[in-house]
Amino acid sequence: MSITDEDLVNRFSYHKPSSDEVADLYEDIRSEAKRFASFLVNNTPTGREQSIAITNLEEVVFWANAAVARNNL
Repeated sequence: MSITDEDLVNRFSYHKPSSDEVADLYEDIRSEAKRFASFLVNNTPTGREQSIAITNLEEVVFWANAAVARNNL
C-alpha cells in the first residue's frame, strides 16, 4: 500500500476536535493512561524498564488520539 498525498496531509495536519465529545474522549484517553502510568510507577522498580514502559504508554496515548483525530470520530 503506497502512501498518497492525501495520507500525508492527514498525517501531518492539526486535527482540531470536531466536537466537545471528541475533546472529552481525548481527555479520557489521557486520564486513563495517567492512571495506569501512576500504577506502574508505584508498583514497579525504578529503572530503565519502568522508564521504557512509561515512554511506550505515552506512545499509546499519542496513537489512540491520532486514531480518533485522523478518522474523524
